[in-house]
Amino acid sequence: MHCQQYEPPHTLSRRDWLSRAGYGLGGAALASLMGTPAEAKTGLPSLPHFAPKAKRVICLFMSGGMSQLDSFDYKPLLKEREKQPLPDSVFNGRKPLGMSKLQGSFPMQGSGYAFKQHGQSGAWMSDRFPHLAKQADRLCFVKSMVSDAVNHDPAIIFLNSGNQLPGRPSMGSWISYGLGSENENLPAFIVLVTRKPADQPLSSRLWDSGFLPSQHQATPFRAGKEAVLYLNNPAGIPPTLHRRMLDRLREVQQDELARRGEAEISARIEQYEMAFRMQTSVPGLTDLSTEKPETLERYGPEVKTNGSFAANCVLARRMCESGVRFVQLYHPGWDHHAYLNTAFGNNAKEIDQPISALLNDLSDRELLKDTLVIFVSEFGRTPYSQGAAKEGEYGREHHRNAFTCWFAGAGVKPGMSHGATDDFGFDAVVDPVTVNDFHATFLHLMGIEHERFIFPFQGRDFRLTDIAGKVVKPILA
Repeated sequence: MHCQQYEPPHTLSRRDWLSRAGYGLGGAALASLMGTPAEAKTGLPSLPHFAPKAKRVICLFMSGGMSQLDSFDYKPLLKEREKQPLPDSVFNGRKPLGMSKLQGSFPMQGSGYAFKQHGQSGAWMSDRFPHLAKQADRLCFVKSMVSDAVNHDPAIIFLNSGNQLPGRPSMGSWISYGLGSENENLPAFIVLVTRKPADQPLSSRLWDSGFLPSQHQATPFRAGKEAVLYLNNPAGIPPTLHRRMLDRLREVQQDELARRGEAEISARIEQYEMAFRMQTSVPGLTDLSTEKPETLERYGPEVKTNGSFAANCVLARRMCESGVRFVQLYHPGWDHHAYLNTAFGNNAKEIDQPISALLNDLSDRELLKDTLVIFVSEFGRTPYSQGAAKEGEYGREHHRNAFTCWFAGAGVKPGMSHGATDDFGFDAVVDPVTVNDFHATFLHLMGIEHERFIFPFQGRDFRLTDIAGKVVKPILA
């Protein structure tokens, strides 16, 4: 029999005592975290900084660079002077960016769609959005958005993270980190991507948590029977055995935390537990057969297609009802360098009725009053055609100097337009709104003062708005 040799008691040094106490406290913290698998995560105790207007966000992201000139920013002068060169005074000595810098001329291109004013607000909208037009008095347009980036990858990363290079936390991750989840059985940040061919790739770097704890990265929900990959148990593994496995894993990780003291260990365990709870919460959440037929009809015929934008809009509403903080829907296909007349109309048809139905649905369920809906793209398009416009068809180049987004719901003034572009739609000339301003504003609506919302990393305090950003106060209700 093995016998342990007796050691007389000895006095601990201060360093040893602090080391052991620290590990003990870390283990106790992990044990507390793991002791109640369904414990809600409430975010930072210092947040919100003040009473929020919005409890949650649905971000509708039109990937590829949606043309503001064919949707919401009406410029009749372009139609009047179509095919005439854009005046040199508009460029004001600046060289065209992107691929169009190789063009010999820059013929103005009016929209191929008819524009009308809608609602008491008189909002101008093209005829590609007949359903959304009925929501005109709910929408708060910002027609003076500007970006620093003119190529897709840096621009879409910039809009999502406040920096053009990958590696920073996405805006949804910041919200998850700061405010936590309202539902302990679902992630705070979920991403839905329309199931369709994409002209620009969409990858996890757009919803990454960066240097924030890894549990704040978005959980992508996929179309089909398995909404979340690797969530279900393998065949023959009952939930009781899975629970026992997690309990043993917790013990091992608790010992690892005591030895190494790494916060990522706690994050990893938290993700294991969330995945276990999601096994029961996700199937019911994604089962649209429980919706009333008349509700689904609102969203249009594509709602019955898994992965369609319409189906994702219904899921977004259900996620809001279930307490998900930040739901982001990506709809690709807006990179219209050519054949805009055809492709833009098709894309608009895919989103028009579902978005209108989503706003009605949220309102009917008393959710719109504390849900912020954001509609945005990474940049806009040029007022001149890219290359020679063919009869009845044209394309537009990327444009960072002016584009449009809109807000609806909690905390914003309905039925208004903020900012304006020049007569050609080339520059934002009235109240330009930067990407940092955009972020500062939606954080403000969620009760967060952006300059105080920081995370220390590698010797510097980082924030979503970087070192800039001002709240766009005129749009606040």
